[in-house]
Amino acid sequence: MSEKDEVKVAEKDGRAYKLARPFTYEGVTYEEITLDFSKLSGRDLIDCENQLSSSGTILTKEVNQEYQALVAAKAANLHHHVITALPAQDFIQITKRAQRFLLKLA
Repeated sequence: MSEKDEVKVAEKDGRAYKLARPFTYEGVTYEEITLDFSKLSGRDLIDCENQLSSSGTILTKEVNQEYQALVAAKAANLHHHVITALPAQDFIQITKRAQRFLLKLA
């Protein structure tokens, strides 16, 4: 991949991430995703953990991309399928942001 083609997610105002390219999921186009981790409650994290465990996944949740995607979706007030359908580079950047949040709590 050339430097010109490299896909990056740029942070805006501390919480919003501008996607590398507009992304359409089920007819809705996203240009940025706002992650507000400060609004999450313990119940939100427990719901994410329960959803993860019901899928049979037993990895350490803070480093598990599926769990990170669930938490990011909650923080963005989006269905987790929107996060998991993102292009890989955007998905990685969004889940890294969730991982940083989770590791701060540990």
